[in-house]
Amino acid sequence: MSKKSDAQVVARKDITKAQWTWMQMKRYKVAYLMIAPFMLIFFIFTVIPVIASLALSFTSFNMLQMPKFLFLDNYITLFLDDDLWVTALKNTLIFAAVVGPVSYILSFLVAWFINELSPRIRAVVTLIFYAPSISGNAYLIWQTLFSSDAQGWVNGKLLDWGFIDTPVLWFQDERYVMALCIIVALWMSLGTSFLSFIAGLQGINVSLFEAAAVDGLKNRWQELWYVTLPSMKPQLMFGAIMAITGAFSFGAVVTALAGNPSVNYAAYTIQHHLDEYQGVRWEVGYSSAISFVMFLMMVGSNMAVTKLLAKVGQ
Repeated sequence: MSKKSDAQVVARKDITKAQWTWMQMKRYKVAYLMIAPFMLIFFIFTVIPVIASLALSFTSFNMLQMPKFLFLDNYITLFLDDDLWVTALKNTLIFAAVVGPVSYILSFLVAWFINELSPRIRAVVTLIFYAPSISGNAYLIWQTLFSSDAQGWVNGKLLDWGFIDTPVLWFQDERYVMALCIIVALWMSLGTSFLSFIAGLQGINVSLFEAAAVDGLKNRWQELWYVTLPSMKPQLMFGAIMAITGAFSFGAVVTALAGNPSVNYAAYTIQHHLDEYQGVRWEVGYSSAISFVMFLMMVGSNMAVTKLLAKVGQ
């Protein structure tokens, strides 16, 4: 086995990287053939749109006339002369900083708790926690709870208890809009990443915990850090990507609860800003600049999370 490995190393040094890659592709041609449909779809619907968005971000384009090259004008306008962009960026960063990490940690902790239950109870509890993320009436529940009239459950109780004299306009008051939208987003955050965490916990080899106990791990927290988390890094990475995507595309929650734009732009996000220029004003060049900046923010966040997850269990 060692001689074969040494021969492969020597052979690898005698050829260029391109030649070695081509050899590996021919060697595993069946595998490459199997993933070819996915790669084709990914290239057409992901890679090409990203490249096209970057190219259009340097132009003025209204979908009717040919794009007019502007170089960096869109980016200069975005960062130096667009007050709504500053508001949208601030709100998005607040949402992302709160909803992203909290929903990620919450999803894992709930999954960790559910994993300790018996199989039958686990299935029921999983459904209960997962239901809000797929329910079409999720927003209706919160709109009913925080209805702006005296018939709303929260207003009704606060009036009965004497805490307020008149109904509070919850989703029309800029003091409450952001906090309420964050709460609703967290309530709905136990989605796909939550299920992946449960699957990851279920797939851990029990013998690893026994070996860890022999090696001297004394409590569940050490077991979590040195055994559980390193054993489910793929699920942790997937959950992180889903959390980042959800945190930066927060606009749907705000629109459903507070409309677009929200009162005094209190919960106005980059997603709203993008929709405004892309779907209302048809300034595709400018909206492409917005989307590309958002794309870079998400990629940067993903890289930071990847580095943090690499340290888990070390």
